[in-house]
Amino acid sequence: MNTLKNKVNLIGNLGFDPEVREIAKGRKVARLSVATNDSYRNANGERVTDTQWHTVVAWGRTAEMVERLLRKGAPVALEGRLVHRSYETKDGSKRYVTEVGMSDFLSKPVAPDLLYKILLRWLER
Repeated sequence: MNTLKNKVNLIGNLGFDPEVREIAKGRKVARLSVATNDSYRNANGERVTDTQWHTVVAWGRTAEMVERLLRKGAPVALEGRLVHRSYETKDGSKRYVTEVGMSDFLSKPVAPDLLYKILLRWLER
């Protein structure tokens, strides 16, 4: 049991373009929403699709790559860990949040010429 970790793997589609902010000089954070679908047949034999939405947060270089490569509707496979946190609103009520802290992702393959341009921009930094 010592080998078990806090690990999340999701395969889905982006619900909106990533929201990227620079929180310190050169330090970025990206927030995105990923939809995963599960299909099953109900008692009447009809196919039912259940969609779950997951809030995902990426930091640093991962956030920079998310900003460059992912767009609304894009298929994505990601890995991360489950993070639970709470905060207090302006009116004093306590809110609880569960999100996935992304550590790595795979996206639909990019056309070679676009990949070349992305890598050039990346190396110029």
